[in-house]
Amino acid sequence: MFNLSESNIHLSAQASNKEQAIQLVAQALEQADYVESGYLKGMLAREQQTSTFLGNGIAIPHGTLETRSMVKNTGVQVFQFPQGIVWEDGHIAYVVIGIAARSDEHLTLLRQLTHVLSDEEKAKKLATLQDAKQFRAILMGEEETFVINRENIHLDVYTSSLLALVAINAGQLQQQNAVDNQFVTEIIANAALPLGKGLWLADSAVGNLKNSLAFSRAKHPFENNGKTIHAVITIAMKNESLNDTLIRLLDEKVQHSLLTGNLEQILAALKGDPISIEQTPPSFSQTSQSSHSVIGTFTVRNENGLHARPSANLVNLVKPFDTNITVENISRGTPAVNAKSLMKLVALGVICGHRLRFVAEGKDAQQAIEAIAKEITLGFGEPVSAVPPTEPDSIEVIDNQTSQPVKFEETMAEEVEGVFVIQNDHGLHARPVAVLVNEVKKYQASIAVQNLDRDSQLVSAKSAMKILALGTVKGHRLRFVATGEDAQQAIDGIGAVIATGLGE
Repeated sequence: MFNLSESNIHLSAQASNKEQAIQLVAQALEQADYVESGYLKGMLAREQQTSTFLGNGIAIPHGTLETRSMVKNTGVQVFQFPQGIVWEDGHIAYVVIGIAARSDEHLTLLRQLTHVLSDEEKAKKLATLQDAKQFRAILMGEEETFVINRENIHLDVYTSSLLALVAINAGQLQQQNAVDNQFVTEIIANAALPLGKGLWLADSAVGNLKNSLAFSRAKHPFENNGKTIHAVITIAMKNESLNDTLIRLLDEKVQHSLLTGNLEQILAALKGDPISIEQTPPSFSQTSQSSHSVIGTFTVRNENGLHARPSANLVNLVKPFDTNITVENISRGTPAVNAKSLMKLVALGVICGHRLRFVAEGKDAQQAIEAIAKEITLGFGEPVSAVPPTEPDSIEVIDNQTSQPVKFEETMAEEVEGVFVIQNDHGLHARPVAVLVNEVKKYQASIAVQNLDRDSQLVSAKSAMKILALGTVKGHRLRFVATGEDAQQAIDGIGAVIATGLGE
């Protein structure tokens, strides 16, 4: 893990513009004996080549290849600018991480930043936090506080396997770096503990990296060896912060909420808030519909889910259509809400992989659902996950008088692949990555990339940070996978720009 000292964190810094902010960072790097005098010139030149703004208020200014020889020791200096610094194209940077790297050691830090870049709440907290110790813990993914995340709760899982529910929870916790491989191996190999009424508990004495929990509930209870199974709660416990939550699990009212409640009721039960036992409002599919409905069921591809910006793009997409459109989050079991309301859409808590059901009635119903289907695959202008959906998207036209489908179609995107060898002498550092990302963004397609020689996971090819984190050096083979309208053109274009050296 990349080492970051609290002494290298500078809170409540002040600067009038980007150039002044970079100057402060360069001075700190020089004073810490990481770089020689003159490194500032390379940092400013680097910004002229390509902006170092990563997203979620974070920028990582650093020198050019020509100034790498001026780096004495690899290190970073972190500056917080609570008032914000205009960085590029209206983007505001609140956390500026100056990097001095003799080779590719800084890529470890970039990998660790992934959790912040995908979590708006953490990034927002870093912008104003005044505790250096806590700031460092959040930045490095080491915070000890326990927060129950909405995305850790999975409802209406179609399964009749206890192991499947355990695996879902384990995968979620591992994805958040709350547990390691040893934890996953242990809870898969060992039996879960029955708490009664179909509720089970899974945990492990090893592999706990931080406090967290995940909850999965089957669509319907099922029997296994004479025992009822309905839901599993999995605990990752590094310290005693979870004790109160564990005690609450023995409360009958809490268990009832976990087994029958909606998302909000489950969150309240786990947090110890007052529990409402009112029935969950019926979803749109349970209410009366007009004589003609078009239903679209889609998997969300956005890596960061439907936060404010992609939700706003969705709302702007559907508003012009002369039709009533509702949407429900099937994965969370939420009631249907107006798809033209930004506030209600964001409140659905949609993350990557969630299934949404849109129901449209009116003159433009078919066109509206088809437009949503297209934008779902493209991520509403944001990076999409490289992992393909486990279920196909679908569009269904229903005659509500007979409850019979009159038309059904699956929206299956063609997948195109290409494998290319990187010939750049210095591998894929920031500048060639920027050239690659600019090429990828030209196409109406979902594009993912993996480093075959490092056996990496597929990541979005539209994210400069994630490509940098692949650690690609000369001779490495990159596999690109594209789906969408311009899939073939995208692969051809990527191959051509790689063949020309990505500008180097």
